[in-house]
Amino acid sequence: MSADISRRKFLERSALGAASALFPIAMVNVVFGKKKGGEATKSKGTREKSDFTFAYISDAHIQQISGNKFVRNWDQGLKRAVAEANLLVPKPDFVMFGGDLGQLGKKVELDHGAEIMSACKYKTRYVMGEHDYYLDMGAYWEKLFGSHYYSFDHKGVHFVVLNSVLTYDSWNNKWPSAEERMNQMAGLDNPNGTPFMVGEAQRSWLKKDLAKVGRDTPVIVLSHSPIQKIYKGWNFWTEDAEQVQALLKPFSKVNVIYGHVHQIQYNQIGNISFNSVMATSWPWPYPQTYALVKSNLPVLTVPMNRADPFFERDATGWQFIDVNSGKVAATYLLPDNENRTVKYSNKTGRPEDVKYQDKRTAAQEHY
Repeated sequence: MSADISRRKFLERSALGAASALFPIAMVNVVFGKKKGGEATKSKGTREKSDFTFAYISDAHIQQISGNKFVRNWDQGLKRAVAEANLLVPKPDFVMFGGDLGQLGKKVELDHGAEIMSACKYKTRYVMGEHDYYLDMGAYWEKLFGSHYYSFDHKGVHFVVLNSVLTYDSWNNKWPSAEERMNQMAGLDNPNGTPFMVGEAQRSWLKKDLAKVGRDTPVIVLSHSPIQKIYKGWNFWTEDAEQVQALLKPFSKVNVIYGHVHQIQYNQIGNISFNSVMATSWPWPYPQTYALVKSNLPVLTVPMNRADPFFERDATGWQFIDVNSGKVAATYLLPDNENRTVKYSNKTGRPEDVKYQDKRTAAQEHY
């Protein structure tokens, strides 16, 4: 059963109309055909499936200036996304926040971000980002939002939420203070940085969790880093990506939806489709003049005319993500740029940009 969620149709159904094209949020539609027969146990993931939607907001980077003053652009991006979620028609079943709620992991930043998110009218679940984690190793975030990693089932789909921003103890322990550790991790193109990972303990948990799930059950993994090795210089990288992918290999329909990269990305590795979501704060990469060090920028596989330093919403966009029978199609609405659709192709067996695929640069190795 297929779902056709066009921009025109969605905006007609949205209380915000055309103005919502500026709001950085993802709508995720999970679609199934009717399935006859009895209901199996929940643990095997074979219950009768039904269509549903959920909304996705990510990478707010709420940043304190001093006292109760915060960076206005980042505040406004998150407020707009929450406002859009509250006005969606049809209503989403729940909302996901994809990580990096605060910029430097401070209580005042996380509290301020949580206050903005509290205006959301729907049940909200959270993914851990590195900016939320490295000041106090996620202690205050956990107090606010709960476990760093967990799973849940919803209408025939098994969701796994991972903390994918862990790293080596040797790196964590080398800094003179927690603040210095956080500052070092906050620099995305910082040569003193370190790769992210899911880690052995969490992979062991994931193996046990997936053992309870039927192999034909659609699995959606929600992580902050991409569970891939894309470009180490920007830490678009998960050190144990292959080991996590191996645990997902037995399942017929797997999607990884991730934040962190602040740009459009998509990929297919074996049975796993990967799609990024946009940020509510700023786009990446910055213009080269923003870099901390001289950078050897990767060639963009899908060129875009960005970033415009005079337009605060440039390349932050929003998108529909249609998980149609387990495969993702993402339509990105980009202010001041042409809209883009990345759709899974049954012919080639991978996601493709439906308009610009012929102009796509070949894959490159940056590590």
